[in-house]
Amino acid sequence: MLGVRVDDVTEAEAAAEVRRLIQSGGCHQVVTPNAEFVVRARRDPAFLKALNAAALAIPDGAGLLLAGRLLGTPLRQQVTGTDLVVRLAELGAAEGYRLYLLGAAEGVAAEAARRLQARFPGLQIAGTYAGSPRPEDEDAIVERIRAASPVHVLFVAYGAPAQDLWIARNLPRLGVGVAIGVGGALDFIAGRVPRAPAWLRRAGFDWLYRLIRQPWRWRRQLALPQFVLAVLWEAVSPQRHRGHRGRGGCEE
Repeated sequence: MLGVRVDDVTEAEAAAEVRRLIQSGGCHQVVTPNAEFVVRARRDPAFLKALNAAALAIPDGAGLLLAGRLLGTPLRQQVTGTDLVVRLAELGAAEGYRLYLLGAAEGVAAEAARRLQARFPGLQIAGTYAGSPRPEDEDAIVERIRAASPVHVLFVAYGAPAQDLWIARNLPRLGVGVAIGVGGALDFIAGRVPRAPAWLRRAGFDWLYRLIRQPWRWRRQLALPQFVLAVLWEAVSPQRHRGHRGRGGCEE
């Protein structure tokens, strides 16, 4: 979509694909593109490369569904990063997967882990750590994660594009099955930031609810009109430019 890889998967299919990636061995990156991602990636080659090389790109963002219909490539369901985290925690409890929660503010990952374990008894948390996406901190963080091995799913909450670039740089040496950038998902799960009601999310206005609760995000929302204009231009353009589907991953 506008040159950015987006997979037409439902939430259940995304979870099943993550399960398949874990079972296949190696290490894999999952990304969560939305309208803001697309706008940023169009001017950030490194971010675009990371998104398009991922093993799975879930349609996180109601704007993508609308754009898909306008461009003749409809997507069946919005799959948010937060919902995928919860779904994978449920899967992890059933399959015996070990999860590692990295990022967010101090204490947020630990609280999110506690709540997920309370909701899904038997869920194994390999570790939690705030850390930072700064390159100078990478070696120490990677060592923490490797010391917690085995880690089947690593959630990284540094915000985009920092989290996705961090994963892309470090994936070959993390020793995890799947690494996913999850943005503010840990804040939602930990109860630090209220999430939009389900009916508002279904209507595609979760972004507006979050903007009202966190008005400092207004600068980031400027990407939305840019996205709309780009989609409309693409829709009427005589030549359509489609993104290329890629697969990422590594072998230990």
